[in-house]
Amino acid sequence: MSPTRRSVVRTSALLSLGLVAGCLGTGGGSGSDDDTTDMDDTPSDFPTDSSDPSGGTRPSGGPGITLTSVDSSPDIPLEPMVEVSEAVATDERPPQLRITLTNTSDETVEVGEGRAIFFEYVTDTSNDLIFLPAGQEYPAEAGCWRLSDPIAVTEEYRIESFDPGESRSKLVDLYGATKQDGDEETCLPVGEFRFESTFTVGGLSGGEEDRKTAKWGFSLSLE
Repeated sequence: MSPTRRSVVRTSALLSLGLVAGCLGTGGGSGSDDDTTDMDDTPSDFPTDSSDPSGGTRPSGGPGITLTSVDSSPDIPLEPMVEVSEAVATDERPPQLRITLTNTSDETVEVGEGRAIFFEYVTDTSNDLIFLPAGQEYPAEAGCWRLSDPIAVTEEYRIESFDPGESRSKLVDLYGATKQDGDEETCLPVGEFRFESTFTVGGLSGGEEDRKTAKWGFSLSLE
């Protein structure tokens, strides 16, 4: 295993998707105006008309992602960034984001939890949507991209190590979270959604550094 990409696994168990949202996802508001960047003027490659005659259940050619706000970098030696990789949902793939983390310090940085920092298995604050690692198959109808069954995820605390100046990216696909009994059956919903994750740096593998925790996130619209 590369010394720049080692992971430390602490515990192992199984969680349903609902528990993962509580473990890896984080609640909270959209942040203050002081620590967010307005993305309303960001150009997009898909129509901005938010009308949807299918009632938010379009199976193909939409909806598409627009980043509406991104938090300022947290006060830790790791700078996160989010970009739209695939804007529009199609029959072949769901919308997709690229999460990039960069060690801005001149020392090695350990950070956890290793999946949540890349927004893998993180739900939005209303539990309507979830990001999953790209390039894998999940129980969702192509074109609809709503999970039909919960995803089993190991409950473990992974630690990622970043060398000085190292930058690392991962792709995450956007799915509709599993619906509860009695909920209306829809595909990807339209509207604005907020995602947050917690970053814990220092003192994670027995080191002497003081442990520091920060939250960072972004909002996106689907239309």
